[in-house]
Order: sequence, then C-alpha cells, then structure tokens
Amino acid sequence: MSLPRRAAGFLVVPSLVLLGVLLGGCGRSESAPSGSAPSGTLPASLSSEWSLPASGGSSPGGSASANSVRRLDVAAFAALVASPSVVVLDVRTPQEFASGHLAGARLIDAEAADFDTRVAALDKTTTYALYCRSGNRSGQALQRLTASGFTSVADLVGGIDAWKAAGKPVTTS
Repeated sequence: MSLPRRAAGFLVVPSLVLLGVLLGGCGRSESAPSGSAPSGTLPASLSSEWSLPASGGSSPGGSASANSVRRLDVAAFAALVASPSVVVLDVRTPQEFASGHLAGARLIDAEAADFDTRVAALDKTTTYALYCRSGNRSGQALQRLTASGFTSVADLVGGIDAWKAAGKPVTTS
C-alpha cells in the first residue's frame, strides 16, 4: 500500500532536516581549534562552576572572582590558594587538622555545633577555598556557605586525599 504523495512529502521533509542536522551539526558562528576551551574559561577537567541564583551570573575560569561557586581539581585549587586574598578553610575535625593541613588553613569543623555561627562571622565578600578529607563535607559546607549568602567559594574535589596524592605539601604546624 502506498502513501498519498502529500503524506509522503510530510515524512520526507522532516527526515531531510534531521539528516542535515546530524551530518552538519548545529554549527557555530565562530570556530575554535579542536580540543580548546572557549576564551576565558578553564577546561572542564580543571573546574566546574555554577552561577548562584542570587548572583545574576558568574565569571568564567579559575580565578578568584566574586559571584562564583566552583569545584576545583588539585591544580586549579593550588593556583587559587596561592593568592594571598583567598582564605583557606579546612572543614575537618580538629584531630584531622592536627594530622596535617594546607599551610595557612583555618579550621572550621563542618560537623561542629557552632559551624553556622562561625561561618556567620566570616566576611561574605572574601573568596574562600574549602577542603575536607575526601570532598564530601566540604561539598556540604559549600552549600551551607552559599545558602548563607557567600558568593565566591571553591571546593577541592577529592579533598586533602587528592591533594596529598598529587604530591602537594601539608603541614602540622
């Protein structure tokens, strides 16, 4: 049984459009070299960044900038914490902190009863870099800070375990 010519035309046109999209892609007005990230951004392997709902946007890349929340790998986190304006927060327990922490880190135990009170005393305009042992508690702390109005916060993916595995230094003093 054959389709009427008009019905067949309705099937052919969408099929050709679909084929054109699959073969030609959706195309961009600008072309970038294969494998390169757009100008002003880090490769996805270095960071993940989200705009905060109240911020009206974020700035791209791994720099310490207002209005951004990032999850960074060790290399990007190390670059961020090298800035003297960034405050490094270790959100592990005091015992974990004493066993080794990043130089200059301040301890604010994410599981302590006074965590929210201590966070409330921090300057919300400062850039903070958070880490814990594996990234779980610092991820939760990141959510709590952003819910409290902090707009420039970074979290170390994999925590201090990833930091040490990459051969980065820790201190006990």
